[in-house]
Amino acid sequence: MNRLLVRAGGLYTTVQDTGRFGHYHMGMPPSGAMDIYSAVVANMLVGNADDAAVLEATYVGPKLEFTDDRLLAVTGADAPVTLNDEPVEPWTAVRVRPGDVLAFAMIRAGCRVYVAVSGGIDVPVYLDSRSTYTLTGMGGHEGRKLVDDETLQLAADGQATGSGGAVVPENLRPDLDCPAELRTVVGLCSYRLTEDALASFLGTEWKVTKDADRVGYRLRGGKLDFTEREQPFGAGSDPANVVDLGYPIGSIQVPGGDEPIVLLNDAVTGGGYATIGTVISVDRDRIAQAKTGESVRFRSVDLDTALAARRDRRERIEQVRQQLGR
Repeated sequence: MNRLLVRAGGLYTTVQDTGRFGHYHMGMPPSGAMDIYSAVVANMLVGNADDAAVLEATYVGPKLEFTDDRLLAVTGADAPVTLNDEPVEPWTAVRVRPGDVLAFAMIRAGCRVYVAVSGGIDVPVYLDSRSTYTLTGMGGHEGRKLVDDETLQLAADGQATGSGGAVVPENLRPDLDCPAELRTVVGLCSYRLTEDALASFLGTEWKVTKDADRVGYRLRGGKLDFTEREQPFGAGSDPANVVDLGYPIGSIQVPGGDEPIVLLNDAVTGGGYATIGTVISVDRDRIAQAKTGESVRFRSVDLDTALAARRDRRERIEQVRQQLGR
């Protein structure tokens, strides 16, 4: 029947793929899975292309009923998962049949789980991606999170032919230990902080506040002082203000100097706050798995280290591919 019946939408479940790229210049952020590694590996487990659409669920996952034979895999955060009320192993390909029901309890560690189904979630492509951008109500499934008692279309060519059982080894699963260490390239506007403030920023253990979502994570735990200067024409009165500039994904603002904000997949693409650093792309996977009340630390690295980390992640993905014979 190529359908997935959503019996319960979970707390905040959206359709995401690896992102919507090439449109940043017109103010369109990439959206996409917050934890790319977990989403890609979930797709590998069920035999999909790396960029197939999956479900991303925050804190509490959805309740889903299948209408045909499929393979499914759950990755990302550590959450109790059941199929027909029986426990399901995460990071494992599982065969499902018509009438089978997948359900989740509250996460134990991490923040976001990923559900991949063989064939992928078949929603329309918008600007080269199936990802949901809820702030504008576009992409994904009607531009919004899932709700109770609705239907998702699955790709017609995704019916399972195998029995499942493929497993990602423990050593190739992400580390969810706290505090999360976030490697950061310091700049573009770090000059706006005093030397002591920049040292304090890197030395503080910051706590994730309740204002943490796909747009960005607001943090609390210290106070950062700015260097004195006459504000340039076009900048606001807040010492954290600058004349408008572009915001890389992962960039860190410090409005007021006391609550840094890490901008993430659904953030605006530019504005007038100083960005004192950028979390490297690989470690955005890690902050995506930090939940309210947990702590993060920033560690300054150079560009070469950031590029090496990206290569390392690609190599880990290829190790998984080899382990699974994909």
